[in-house]
Amino acid sequence: MAFQLFLAFVMPGYQQEGLPVPSLNYKTLMYNCNALACWYATLVTSFVLHWFGIFRLSGIVDHFGGIMTVSILWGFGLSLVTYWVAVLNGTAMRMSGNFMYDFWMGAPLNPRIGNVDLKMFQEVRIPWVLLFYICLSGACKQYDDYGYVSANVAFMVLATGLYINACAKGEECIPQTWDMFHEKDGFMLIFWNFAGVPFTYCYPTLYMVRRHPDTYAFPLWGKVLLYTTLMVSHYIFDTSMAQKSHFKMQLQGIHHERWAFPQWPGRHVHNPTYIQTAHGNRLLTSGWWAYARKPNYAADWIQSFTWGVCAGFGSLIPFFYPVFFLVVLVHRCGRDFERCAAKYGKDWEEYCRRVPYKFIYGVY
Repeated sequence: MAFQLFLAFVMPGYQQEGLPVPSLNYKTLMYNCNALACWYATLVTSFVLHWFGIFRLSGIVDHFGGIMTVSILWGFGLSLVTYWVAVLNGTAMRMSGNFMYDFWMGAPLNPRIGNVDLKMFQEVRIPWVLLFYICLSGACKQYDDYGYVSANVAFMVLATGLYINACAKGEECIPQTWDMFHEKDGFMLIFWNFAGVPFTYCYPTLYMVRRHPDTYAFPLWGKVLLYTTLMVSHYIFDTSMAQKSHFKMQLQGIHHERWAFPQWPGRHVHNPTYIQTAHGNRLLTSGWWAYARKPNYAADWIQSFTWGVCAGFGSLIPFFYPVFFLVVLVHRCGRDFERCAAKYGKDWEEYCRRVPYKFIYGVY
C-alpha cells in the first residue's frame, strides 16, 4: 500500500475535473488520474524483483493467510482513522447520529492527502492490483510445481489483468460516478477494498493452484468458448462504461480525448439521443444504453461468472464471486431505479418505456 501511495504522489497523471458535488454546494474537485502510470510502474517493479529473486511472486500464494490477516487489520484500522479524523476536524457530512451506521457508511466524502483522493485510491489502486497479483502468484506457483501454466489459471491472470487495466485506463471516468460524488468513505468501502475484493474474488485461483491441472482441464472448444465469452463481455463492460461517462463529461464540457491502451472501438456515442428531464439531467438512450438500463451490470456479471467457470465444476467455492455479485447488482439496481423514479417522475416512466429491459435486451 505504501508503494502504491508513493506512486500516486509522484507519477504523472491526467487532470480530470469531477462532477459538481451537491453536498459541497456543487463545487467540482480535480483528480490526478495517474493509475495507469502507477500500474505499469508496479508491473515493471514486480517483474524486476521476481526475475532477480528478490521477491518471488509465488510467495504471495504461499503466505496468503498472513497477507490476508494484515489486510483485514489495515481495513479496520484505516476505517477507524478515517472516521475519527473527519469527525474531529469537522469534515464529517450527512451524519445520522448512530455511530455504527455512520462508521459503516463513512463520515468524510472526499478525504485527501495532498492531491491524492483517498477514496478513489482505495477503489482502484488497492483491491484490483492485489487481486491481480494473487492470481499471477498462482500462475507462478503452478509453473514452479508442474513446469507449465494451465489455460484455466492463465485465464484468471488475463481476466484480472483486463479488469485492473480497464479501471486504470478509464480512471478519468470514475469521478463521474455515484460512488465519488455522493457515497462517503467508510468501513463498507475501505474494508471491502482492502480485505474483501482481493481475498474473496481470488477463490478460483486458490482452488486451482491446490489441485492438479488435469482435474479441471477443459477441451479445446471449452477453452475457446471461455476466453471468447470473457473478451466479449469485457468489451461490452468497458465500452458501455466509457459511453456513459464520456456522455456526462461532454454535457459538463470537461471531456478531452485521452489515449490509454487499449481504446476499444465504440467507446464514444456520436450524436447521442437522450431524454431531457425536468430535473435538468439527461438520460442516455444511445449506444449500449439503448438496449438496457444497466448493460454494464450485465456484462460485468458475465465476466464474474466466467471466473467461477474457469475452475471447473468440482466445487461451489469458485462461484462465490458471481453469486455474491449477482445479489449486490440486483439490490443496487432496485435501489437505483427507485431513486430515479422518485427523482425524475414522468420522465423516468418515459425512459423505461423507451428502454424497457433492465439488464439484457430481450431477456430481462
